[in-house]
Amino acid sequence: MSLNETPSGERTHIGFFGVRNAGKSSLVNAVTGQDLAVVSDVKGTTTDPVKKAMELLPLGPVVIIDTPGFDDAGALGRERVKKTKEILNTCDIAVLVADAGKGLTDTDRELLVLIKERKIPCLIAWNKTDLSGTKPAPEGAAQVSSLTGAGIDALKERLARMIPEKKERKLAGDLVSAGDLCVLVCPMDESAPKGRLILPQQQTIRDLMDRGAVPVVFRDTELEIVLKKPGIAPALVITDSQAFRTVSDLVPDEIPLTSFSILMARYKGFLETAVKGISTLKDLKDGDRILMAEGCTHHRQCNDIGTVKIPRWLKSHTGKELVFETCSGNGFPEDLTPYRLVIHCGGCMLTENAVLARMRQAEKQEVPFTNYGIAIAFMTGALERSLRLFPALHSLLPEGAG
Repeated sequence: MSLNETPSGERTHIGFFGVRNAGKSSLVNAVTGQDLAVVSDVKGTTTDPVKKAMELLPLGPVVIIDTPGFDDAGALGRERVKKTKEILNTCDIAVLVADAGKGLTDTDRELLVLIKERKIPCLIAWNKTDLSGTKPAPEGAAQVSSLTGAGIDALKERLARMIPEKKERKLAGDLVSAGDLCVLVCPMDESAPKGRLILPQQQTIRDLMDRGAVPVVFRDTELEIVLKKPGIAPALVITDSQAFRTVSDLVPDEIPLTSFSILMARYKGFLETAVKGISTLKDLKDGDRILMAEGCTHHRQCNDIGTVKIPRWLKSHTGKELVFETCSGNGFPEDLTPYRLVIHCGGCMLTENAVLARMRQAEKQEVPFTNYGIAIAFMTGALERSLRLFPALHSLLPEGAG
């Protein structure tokens, strides 16, 4: 990920939904001006969601998503419908593509209910208006023809006006002042990507620079030497969660300390829930199942944080024989009730909607929900210190939080 690129999780996600042969793929191609999706008269040509990150005027940085028909049949069809529901949870805007010759189907209405339940802004695209015998469009629908291009520009203009205004969020820029020195601790172990920093580190650097602060980046192995140098007085230290124990011991107590993962949980809107959920660690029993959930599908190294390190630390910390299961990417179980706890990554590759949908799903099913950084800070005794920057959360801290 280049520092010049808008991360996928920060782009407006626009999903195109509907029944088979409504013309979703043709409309996606017309809107993007590219042959993004395969087009055919055969029902069910789109078998998996197709995504494209792009700059699309007048919308700006977006991810356009073409989805399989929601009326797909059979066992494989049910899996495609499941994938479509997963995509719906990531969307900022939903476009329901309806065949103007057939009108709204029962499946279209079912989709509209699902979209409304998720409170996603929705626009009906009344497609194939170039054909004779079309039915009257529902009120507010955009009348388009992906074949002739009629109404496409107007559709894009309307989508641009639908992009939700997001409140300005900061990863760390609101925690420091212009000119403040901020130390970022980024271990370079076997799981670190070659030749680059991970996305939360990149985003934090940019956020601090926008504030006018001075971010300096070190490995944990050099931190002690750096802190002893004259004139080094950080206003804030941010560490990779995996180095919490080492960094907490080295950084004087009066210097604010937190982690990239904790900042990302705040940025995505689930920090309070994550703090509440961590108290479950004290009550785990032998045989309890824990879901380790990640928003990306990176190649796992031999000492992977989600599948190896945290499970090992949790077993050691609790002294219990725990059962761990993992999910990644858009895959997230609909039924969380078999799990005693969900431990999620920071969610940097997911939209805020996607992360919050998972959080609300867990809350609805009464399954505690926390994240990697909170769990590691708790197990290393650094949680209280890592949350001093957010005093409103202190009443939620469990006993033994450090």
